[in-house]
Amino acid sequence: MHKNFKKSNKKYWAGALAKPATEFSLTPLPIISGNIPLGLQGSLYRNGPGRLERGGMRMGHWFDGDGAILAVHFTGEGATATYQYVQTAGYQEEATAGKLIYANYGMTAPGTFWQKCSKSVKNAANTSVLALPDQLLALWEAGQPHTLDLQNLETLGLDDLGSLSKGQAYSAHPKIDYKTGEIFNFGISIGKKTKLNLYKSNKQGKIIKTATIPLSRVSLIHDFVLAGQYLVFFIPPIELNILPVMLGFSSYSDAMQWKPQLGTQILIIDRETLSVASWEEAEPWFQWHFSNGYVSEHGTLTIDLARYDDFQTNQFLKEVATGSTHTPAQSELSRVHLNPQTGKVTAIETILDRNCDFPSVPPENVGQPSRYTYLSISRHGTDISQEILNAIACFDHETNTLTEAELGENCYPSEPIYAREPHNSDQGWIISVVYDGNAHSSEVWIFPSKEMTKPICKLALPQVVPHSFHGTWKAAL
Repeated sequence: MHKNFKKSNKKYWAGALAKPATEFSLTPLPIISGNIPLGLQGSLYRNGPGRLERGGMRMGHWFDGDGAILAVHFTGEGATATYQYVQTAGYQEEATAGKLIYANYGMTAPGTFWQKCSKSVKNAANTSVLALPDQLLALWEAGQPHTLDLQNLETLGLDDLGSLSKGQAYSAHPKIDYKTGEIFNFGISIGKKTKLNLYKSNKQGKIIKTATIPLSRVSLIHDFVLAGQYLVFFIPPIELNILPVMLGFSSYSDAMQWKPQLGTQILIIDRETLSVASWEEAEPWFQWHFSNGYVSEHGTLTIDLARYDDFQTNQFLKEVATGSTHTPAQSELSRVHLNPQTGKVTAIETILDRNCDFPSVPPENVGQPSRYTYLSISRHGTDISQEILNAIACFDHETNTLTEAELGENCYPSEPIYAREPHNSDQGWIISVVYDGNAHSSEVWIFPSKEMTKPICKLALPQVVPHSFHGTWKAAL
């Protein structure tokens, strides 16, 4: 396989996306090296596009792929894993037809003008997961979540969480207050007026409070941040030209227009009332993901994020689906300081001048100061126009130092997921699913959370698992 990649100048990471992934049922995982830590008991869940092709037709964007979930269950007796496609209605219909039928973020529906107009966008259920006490939610930011069995990943159907109307969006980046168990999330409604829908849920996932805020434009809001008593949104200077999308002439991705003159809107919400605390405009930038946010002892809002100067990242991610990229999209880990009463930016600083994304903090620190930030980065010397993120690291805000994991050439890790040591709140592990392009295989690597230069355990997965977007850790009860 890799000889063919070299002939076509494709990079090793493309091997994981070359063919639709194969499901596998619960399977014991052999240990390649090291040992599973005794305290590591619970489940890792990851979600991402399992297939980018059907019936000989390639999907238009990495975001279009059908969602597939990996579950890795750790017990005192070892580890088992299963990988299953989310059985959405659109997935089942296209599987039966043996061809693509629906439009999605980066593609229009195949067929005639009338076929394009008559088909809605498919809920791909491919972006993230939310592990609730008795079920797993497969999340996709433009529709309702799908409920899955926590153990075998059987798809049980759509879930309205007690409040969502049919098709109403529940985004892929909920934020959980570790102390209260409250879950905060949002969704965008596009119609005559664009609306930001806010949701507060209990720890079982049921929505207990909602609010709706009108927006001045259809933008791309992928993530937000919980910061103390606030929910903070950075609305990028992107405007969707909706008419060609509705007529089936353009995908959402191609109709997204970068307009830096609009600036970044900063919307600060009171988490208790879900009402607007302040709304202001700042200089233009784009972000997919936030790391964390908190209120300092002086009352200033501090927000950490992976910040891009423009929207070239969208083109790069579109190219990922083809297996060959050429568009550079440089980011950096940044910190934005805000006045919560006015929304005004008081300072922007660079924390880490390295191409990065998927930043996160230990779950117990969400909304509070955190000494450590975990993130995916590009190795030194990487041509970022040719390679996806190919390393993981830990940034220590107290010492301003970066500890980078040693993965080796042509190994591509998923975002680092933090698993807490149950008997020591100051210790934990980092888990990543690694695609080894040299061997065309997928493995689960476990690192100590503070000394994560080398893995302490590697586990072999029975099949290649394509690069995924987001995951979570659910500790055993």
